[in-house]
Amino acid sequence: MTASSPFYKIDAATRRVSFDAREPAFYRNPNAAYAMLHAQCPTFYWEEQKQWFFTGYDHVSSLLRDRRFGRQILHVASREELGLPEPSEHVKHFYAAERHSLLEIEPPEHTRLRTLVNRAFVSRHVEKMTPEIMALANRLIDAFEKDGKTELLSTFADIIPVTMIANMIGIPEDMGPQLLKWSHDYVGMYMFKRTHEDELAADKASREFADYVRGVIAERRAKPQDDLLSHMIHTEHKGQYLTDDELISTTIVLLNAGHEATVHQIGNSVRMILESGIAPETMFRDETTTERVVEETLRICAPVHLFQRWALEPAEIDGISFKRGDQINLILAAANLDPLKFSDPLDFRPERNEGANVSFGAGIHFCIGAPLARLELNLVLPLLFKRLPNLKIAASPSVKNVYPFHGLERLDLTW
Repeated sequence: MTASSPFYKIDAATRRVSFDAREPAFYRNPNAAYAMLHAQCPTFYWEEQKQWFFTGYDHVSSLLRDRRFGRQILHVASREELGLPEPSEHVKHFYAAERHSLLEIEPPEHTRLRTLVNRAFVSRHVEKMTPEIMALANRLIDAFEKDGKTELLSTFADIIPVTMIANMIGIPEDMGPQLLKWSHDYVGMYMFKRTHEDELAADKASREFADYVRGVIAERRAKPQDDLLSHMIHTEHKGQYLTDDELISTTIVLLNAGHEATVHQIGNSVRMILESGIAPETMFRDETTTERVVEETLRICAPVHLFQRWALEPAEIDGISFKRGDQINLILAAANLDPLKFSDPLDFRPERNEGANVSFGAGIHFCIGAPLARLELNLVLPLLFKRLPNLKIAASPSVKNVYPFHGLERLDLTW
């Protein structure tokens, strides 16, 4: 069976799919395309990307945990063996910053780095930040409440996550705007069909970001403080301390991952709630209902859609044979819409309780910042609708063309 539209073509018999992720009809409403893929071929070869993709919940969930696949490949094979070119000179600073990233390495290095930072992100430690998060959120709402309108991303969603993760790590709050600029440019390297200009911007951000963090590390070595960076610098694991390069990579990934997705998710969630027509007071009447609303928004409008892995050894998945060095792609957002897992998956149901979504991944690379992101969402969403009970969308929201991320460029609200 073959299905097609002006922007995609699906050949279910061969499991070949062709479409452009930068096509507005796709990135504005990827869920519709994912539903078509579930109906036609949940495992498919994307012609433009020249790789295999998985959308089924069971496949995605299991592959996130499958140790035959990893985020890194060069620890088991050389570039020459795999036919991989050396990174281009114009992005050398980006790849230097990525070299020891928690997102990009495998055990035993991953185990050592994650062990040193994991304690700071467990729920019981993160929950101590509740008063600080609430104070900041109330202060921001105070600043725009009198105007009767606001653009939510720039006045609220951008500010809370970056401020919280910066404070946790030990970066001054007034660095927030610069961190946002570096982060937005840095993650441009992950976008589909990135341009040469995107790569230059990411490399420049990587160099400046690393130089700044290197300076803060020097300060904390000389004068430790009660923050995560000082903890990482001065704590040993099995007789080893983190090197400066490891500290820089870890700090950058924590700052980026600690706010980028949450910014998108606050905007996505507020839009979803307002467009649902369901009274917010019924969704946020207690902690249990609030938690379910947060999980349902994470399920149906996830901020990060894709997670890529390398085959570390030969493997066969869903009838597809992979050799060492092949890449596979797991569409987290599509797995959240699998009709075999979730009933009427395109419907927003605040009370839904049908199992965990995979928006934060799974396995050893499960998002380390998930407890902080969930706490922020569970606090600021009900607060926003409580403080502004007549909240409405003032203009059609504009969606960013940044696949595999999914978020809004702006969200204008009135009340």
